[in-house]
Amino acid sequence: MDTSAVRPPLHVLVIEDSEFDARVITSLLRGGGFDVTQRRVETAETMRAALAEQPWDIVFSDHQMPAFDAAQALKVLQQSGLDLPFIIVSGGIGEETAVALMKAGAHDFLMKGQLGRLLPAVQRELREAQNRAARRASEQRYRRLWETSPDAILMMDEPGNIAFVNPAAEQVFGLAADRLIGRNFRSLLARKEGAEDAGWAPWVRPEAERAPLVELVGRHAAGGEVIVEVAFSDMEVEGRRWHIAFIRDITARRTAERALRAAEKEFGLAREIQQRLFPAHAPQVPGFDIAGATYPAVQAGGDHYDFLPMPDGDLGLVVSDVSGHGMGPALIMAETRAYLRIVAYNRRDAGMVLTRANQVLAEDLESGTRFVTSLLVRLIPSERKLAFANAGHTAGYVLAPTGEVRQRLPRRGPPLGLSADSVYAENGPVALAPGELVLLLTDGIEEAESPTGELFGAARFLEAVRAHREASAAGIVGAVRAALDAFGGGARQQDDITLIVAKVV
Repeated sequence: MDTSAVRPPLHVLVIEDSEFDARVITSLLRGGGFDVTQRRVETAETMRAALAEQPWDIVFSDHQMPAFDAAQALKVLQQSGLDLPFIIVSGGIGEETAVALMKAGAHDFLMKGQLGRLLPAVQRELREAQNRAARRASEQRYRRLWETSPDAILMMDEPGNIAFVNPAAEQVFGLAADRLIGRNFRSLLARKEGAEDAGWAPWVRPEAERAPLVELVGRHAAGGEVIVEVAFSDMEVEGRRWHIAFIRDITARRTAERALRAAEKEFGLAREIQQRLFPAHAPQVPGFDIAGATYPAVQAGGDHYDFLPMPDGDLGLVVSDVSGHGMGPALIMAETRAYLRIVAYNRRDAGMVLTRANQVLAEDLESGTRFVTSLLVRLIPSERKLAFANAGHTAGYVLAPTGEVRQRLPRRGPPLGLSADSVYAENGPVALAPGELVLLLTDGIEEAESPTGELFGAARFLEAVRAHREASAAGIVGAVRAALDAFGGGARQQDDITLIVAKVV
């Protein structure tokens, strides 16, 4: 099909007592490439009914009609609560009246007989309406995200007085929300070396002069200090500008880093902390037997797997692999895990989850030196299906009950963290049948080496799964691990190994 011939639909409500004038507007819009659906009304009552009966994209209004005028029409639209472009098209209206209507909320004014600006005005106002709708949706998403975020979030006015805090802020500073609201941000800091004596507020500097992250030492109500990492941003809410501080408690991370530098024996602490980030047990999902495990090459690895609750009862199965292994990738893994959990909580689309996580990771990671591959499968238990998005990760598999590969879940985009502009699409859905296996793995399995340097490979991995496909999901994970150990001949593991198995029962 020639998509270039598709005309965008446009639902137009015209407040006009002249059928001819209404048709002139419609004709110009159709000539400009719109597929126009039009309705003409002349009174407040018929306008209210039209607004209630169906959605509209734009409203045009004459100024003076026998029983109605543009000012009254604008008031009816505003009372409806709908945010629609409102353009006045009139043959006789004074400049003072036009200015008053624009101040009251009209978006533009055109003279009948001089409609050369009609199409540009419509296109502009439709874009602006979309932008306003996107901002409202974004504000709602932000509020939901803030309320569930493990990071503290403060909303402040220009001097830094706190007007809003999320639940995590109470944990970071040890103060209830009602004791944080109204305080100045600076009062939460324990040390302010290098800051100006009065009104220190890095958030008021231009965006180009702000550091992406600022590390500060905060004061906890229980006495003691808490090291926090802060990113400042701006947001406009209901016409007022606010400064937002995203605050992450990194005290434990800094303590761990100092301990790791002090001695190798302290590395065990990092492994213990990391193990707590992995699922304690697989979720119980009707119709599925699920298991997962990771085996780091060193005490702290860069592999990650998780089970993510998603909207509408879906479950995310995710495996990720940070470039390299050791303490640095382990910290990035923990960060990736946090972002994926937060984003998946409010998004059902696997591609959108990876897209949003990538935007944040790209800001935190050094460009080109660190990245994260990730495969996210969205199980849909209610329909016994899956969908997936793959950011540069080793392909996953769906195996038929006989052991043949029925579906690959291949790479469909670059790794996370390389470019904030990367967008990932969800693929599927893929229907699942009893006896089938869903396999998610990291490259440490296929790239494991024998003492002679031979790679384990995808074929050996699939053969190990087929040989034990009648076992439980946990049994299959254990069998693959045993096959890798036997193939390695007791040699030291060179890369992290991670595997998730979901068996359809």
